[in-house]
Amino acid sequence: MLKALSNIKHLDSNNFYLLAGPCAIESEEMAFEIAGKIKEVCDKLEIPFIFKGSYRKANRSRLDSFTGIGDIKALEILKKVGEHYNIPTVTDIHESAEAAMAAKYVDVLQIPAFLCRQTDLLVAAAKTGKAINIKKGQFLSAESMQFAAQKVIESGNPNVAITDRGNMFGYQDMIVDMRAIPTLQNLNLPVVLDITHSLQQPNQSSGVTGGKPQLIETIAKAGIAAGADGIFLETHPNPSEAKSDGANMLPLDQLEELLKKLVRVRKAIL
Repeated sequence: MLKALSNIKHLDSNNFYLLAGPCAIESEEMAFEIAGKIKEVCDKLEIPFIFKGSYRKANRSRLDSFTGIGDIKALEILKKVGEHYNIPTVTDIHESAEAAMAAKYVDVLQIPAFLCRQTDLLVAAAKTGKAINIKKGQFLSAESMQFAAQKVIESGNPNVAITDRGNMFGYQDMIVDMRAIPTLQNLNLPVVLDITHSLQQPNQSSGVTGGKPQLIETIAKAGIAAGADGIFLETHPNPSEAKSDGANMLPLDQLEELLKKLVRVRKAIL
């Protein structure tokens, strides 16, 4: 997947790569602040970086939950961030009709975990020619993700990565099975571990997803040690004020120290 991104940096560093940013695009100012800080840290540590931001959050528990600032407005912000910092960008799509729309603005299209079996969505994403990141459903085995990847590849697009985000354990917890990383790598595709969504606590009685951000470093270190090709995480200057998924985000000012530790873990296992 990475070789399809002409504007990604530090591919010769032998580091893991990073997909990171806010859960949702809340404003242009916020997006530029987060992207600028992450890029600064990644350039210092020679980490390939893809800026992440959802232009719309379609999967919400409550009708009054924040969903976005407007599709085109948010996509235009993503495009501006990518062009200003000369970095690739990634966003989620939810329906097949959105694939061509989002592809005009970003470099990577992401298939949400709950939608990873949706054939029309995967085929539409593949046909844009963009790199595709498919999140493994919380309800699926690692082995079964071969079929999701095949839908994209057999539609003429070989630029695919798979992202694991843990498995449901009961109703309100996620468990990361590190065996999934080498299992998914048997598909000969890049494998990413989604750190922050693996620490979600969904299905809360309040209708607002909870999380365990204090375990971000633990899961991240374990993922790198298990050989993940990349990591995905969401970060925000003030997670408690984030309009979406703040309960499991990493505070932006803690990112550099975490990535320094992960780079050391990576070097230790090579």
